[in-house]
This record gives sequence, C-alpha cells and structure tokens, in this order.
Amino acid sequence: MFTSRRQFLQTVAASAAFAGLSRLAHAQAAGPDADGFSAPGYGSQITGYGPLRRDPAEIIDLPEGFSYAVISKTGDPMDDGFLTPGKMDGMGCFRLGGGKVALIRNHEISPPPRDLQITAFGPDRALAPKVAADRLYDTDLAGLPLGGGTSTLVYDLRKRELKAHHLSLAGTSTNCAGGVTPWGSWLTCEEVKLRAGESSRKDHGWVFEVPSRLRGLADPLPIKAMGRFKHEACAVDPRTGVIYMTEDETDGQGLFYRYLPNDKRRPHEGGRLQALVVADGSDVRNWDSVSWNTGDWKAVRWIDLDGVDNPNNDLRQRGKAAGASWFARGEGIHFGKGELYFTCTSGGPKFHGQVLRYVPSRHEGKPGEADEPGRLQLFVEPSDIAFMEMADNIAIAPWGHIIACEDKQGGTNYLRGITPTGELYTLGRNAQMGGGKVRGSSELAGVCFSPDGSTMFVNIYSPGCTLAITGPWKTFKA
Repeated sequence: MFTSRRQFLQTVAASAAFAGLSRLAHAQAAGPDADGFSAPGYGSQITGYGPLRRDPAEIIDLPEGFSYAVISKTGDPMDDGFLTPGKMDGMGCFRLGGGKVALIRNHEISPPPRDLQITAFGPDRALAPKVAADRLYDTDLAGLPLGGGTSTLVYDLRKRELKAHHLSLAGTSTNCAGGVTPWGSWLTCEEVKLRAGESSRKDHGWVFEVPSRLRGLADPLPIKAMGRFKHEACAVDPRTGVIYMTEDETDGQGLFYRYLPNDKRRPHEGGRLQALVVADGSDVRNWDSVSWNTGDWKAVRWIDLDGVDNPNNDLRQRGKAAGASWFARGEGIHFGKGELYFTCTSGGPKFHGQVLRYVPSRHEGKPGEADEPGRLQLFVEPSDIAFMEMADNIAIAPWGHIIACEDKQGGTNYLRGITPTGELYTLGRNAQMGGGKVRGSSELAGVCFSPDGSTMFVNIYSPGCTLAITGPWKTFKA
C-alpha cells in the first residue's frame, strides 16, 4: 500500500495526545541513508545470495548470476484492446500446465480526480464503452468506469516470454493486495472505505474473486460477508478454508480478521467475520511499551463482529471496543505449512515494521478452540533500517523462505529474505528513479513464485512494471 512515511508520522503526531505514543521521536530520527544505496551493514545479516550488482539498465539490482525480464509495463496495449493499468500492487501466480502460469495483478488506482492517466481505458477513458455494463462494478459520478481492478498475464516459463494479457476485473477502486485460493482464484482487496455518492455510485471496501483461468472480465460481485473496510491482503488456510485478512489503517489502529465461510470453497455463500484478541490484552505493536520480544508467543481468541457492511466506517472501532487488538498497519500475508505470516508495516518501537506468525488451533473456528487456542508470535522486528524497514507484500518461496517487499518513502526499497529461523538477507534493490529524487523510492510489490520454483515475479509499483526473475536459487549461503 502506498502511504508515505511522512504521512504516517503526521497521522501519529496528530493523535499522540490521545494514544500516548511516546516513541515518535525514535521514528523521526531513523531516516534513510543519504543516497539510499548504502550497503546493508547490519552485523547479523547473513550472506544469502551475495552482494548486489548494479543493473546498467537501472531497473533492479540483483546478486551475481541472477537476471530479470520486464514482461509488462504501464501503458502497454493488451490483447483485449485495453491498456495495461498502472500502480501495480499485489499479485498471485497460478499453474496453467504446459509450462505456463497465470499472474493476476492488482492495480491500486484511486477514484477521480486522481490517476486518470493510468487506467486501462486510456488517458481520457475513451476505451470505457468497450466494457459491458454487467462486467463493470462501478463508475464515478460522471458515469465513467473506476480505474481499479486486476489484469491477468499468461507467461511461458520455458520460453521466458509473455503469451497473453488482459483486463480481468473492472470498476473497482484501490485494489491493493489479495491472496490466492486453493481452488485456483485470486481474492482481490479494495483498500478504501469509499461511500456511495462521494466519488462513486456504490460503496467500496470489498473483496472480489477472480478465477485464474478466466480469459475475460470476472463477475464483479463483492463478497460482502467478508466485511467492508480498508482491506490489504488475505490468505486461505487450505485445511479449513478459513480466510485471514489484514487491515491497513495509517493511524496504526487496524484489526486482524478471519472469515469463517459456510462453504470453504465458496466464500460468496456467506460466513462469519471475526477479529483477533490477544489474550493478555497487551499492545502487540510495541508502541506504548515493549510487550513482547522477538520469538515470544501470545495466546489469542476471536470475537464475532456484527454490522460487517460497515455503513458508518466504524467496524474497527466497534471491534476494539469489544476487545479486539490493534495492529500497526497490517499488510502482506501468506499461508505456509500449517501457519501464516503477516506484516505490520509500522510496528515496533521505532516503527520499522514487524513480521508476525500465527499458528491456528487444531480446532480453528470449531468447538474446542477455546481449550486449545491459536498462537501469535513476534517473528521479526528489525531494530536497524539497514536490516529491513517497512516490509509490505510478502510471499513464501517454495524452499520455505519469506520474501518481503519494502514500502518506504524517501529511501531505497529492497527485497529482503527471511529464513525459517528469522535470519535476514538482501535479495534485490529497486534501481529506478521513478518520479522522485531518490533512486528506488517506489515500493516493490506483488512478489510471488512460479509453482516449479524457477521464477520469482515482482512489481515495481510506479511508473509500473512487472519483472520475471531467475537465477541460482540453490546457491543460498547461511
């Protein structure tokens, strides 16, 4: 999600008198390196794949032996006659067979008057009439399509080339991240709480589903039982079908949610929305005081939420009043083997971010859960920005490492790796100038892997491109 460090700090400063955030000065003091390209100097950082090499094309710096291809850029004509939208954010990868994969990519495009030049419909949205009315979720107040949604790319892993690309969800707003499902679809999340009549004709803040094998526009049907709030991302437990969701509120007062579907393969069929409660009542953000250290575990429970369509934009406040815990800008989330990881971009005493691990109960969402509850761990909380800062989108590589995309403004953004034992290393560095004065200041996003483990895909959010990265993945050194 694009929220500048300055914007975040201003929000915290404005609310400090009420929240008692005594550590604001630490965050203000922890600025980026002057040129944004100082070598990671944190003493405990492990070798990984070795030092980064400067990319002569100034797109992304990678270790020796790794290479990339730019497979899609903002403004490229697509096969359906639309243009490739900008603000490329969360993304998922799906097996198609025959050495091909589908990538479903989010576009975090805001309603007018912003972002009019980077939608799929052209600078003046002249291509808008090409969208059938029943394939378009919503329009602005002038009757023109909203620019958010998803695009789908078909990529040949063997030939290393893009085979097809098209728009796959239209008329939504501010699609940030999402999550893959075990049945082969992408759940795309709107990171906005837009009310009908403000700049659109319908409410926004929903989750939508996009099938990976669809070769046209998906049915734009919001899954309203999953709640209306500033969704960031979601992850599905393949065992239970429970869907976990993060909420990215810039004031650091968001909830962590789970959705218990009535049918674990059909989230549209309804279910219960709940919020997580840390059993000891402590502030897991480590803001007011340090309530836990890296490696610590906390027992949790879950509470039901009502009024999940959130007509007054107060779902999180009602959840907190009922006992739910705050999280500091929940963002990327990914389910691994029997557990999930998620990031809190502004967590920690210095607001450098956190990576949390949740292990579900054997009886998750069922009778017996109270006697054997799930557990939450503070997995990583960096104390030095050279180590990692403001981790956002994440994915778990086929070999078990977490790959995290940084999203900080005013400094260079890196791809960081995290081993199963919590050791960190650097895998890549954004080398584009973009629209700012600091090289690499645009966030990296949408990291995901091909099922065979050969290719890592990642987006550079703005000006917008998708990269396919290959290399000697087996040469990792601890």
